[in-house]
Amino acid sequence: MIMNIFKKTNTKIYAPVNGDIIPLEQVPDPVFKEKMMGEGIAVIPSDGYIHSPVKGMVTLIAETKHAIGIKTNDGIELLIHVGLETVSLKGKGFNVIVKVGDRVSVGQLLMEMDLEYVKNHAKSTVTPIVITNSFDGNKKYSLTKEKHSQMGKTVIITASDN
Repeated sequence: MIMNIFKKTNTKIYAPVNGDIIPLEQVPDPVFKEKMMGEGIAVIPSDGYIHSPVKGMVTLIAETKHAIGIKTNDGIELLIHVGLETVSLKGKGFNVIVKVGDRVSVGQLLMEMDLEYVKNHAKSTVTPIVITNSFDGNKKYSLTKEKHSQMGKTVIITASDN
C-alpha cells in the first residue's frame, strides 16, 4: 500500500473529434499559437460531434456554447475551444448536450456543431484542446505525433507526474 505513494500516474487525453491534428503553433490565433492559455494540440474537425477526451467533470460551458471545460479526476483542467472566433456566433451552430457539474467519460458526446455553418460563419473550425493549468509544473505533457485523430481512440496528449 505504501508503494502507491511513489507510483507515477499517466493520464491519457483522447481526441474529442475526428479530423487532422496540428500543433498549437499552427493555430491561426495568437492566444493559442503562443500557448498563452496553456499547452495543448488542435484538431481540424472532419465532423461536428465533440466528445469528452477524458474522464472527469464539466466545469465550464461558454455562454456562447463554443467552449467546454473539463477537470479530470487527477486535477488536469482541459479546455475544448471549438473553432476560432466562434464566440461571435452567439451560440448559433452549437448544441451542447452536457451541463456544468456533469460527470463525463471518454467518448461521451458533449456537443454537436453544425460544421458547415461554422465553416461559413467563423474564422476557422480549428479546435484547440488546451490544458489551462499546464504551467503549474506538476505534470509533464507529451503530444502525439499522429496526423489524424479518431475520436476516443487516438491519444493526443499524455500527462505524467514530474
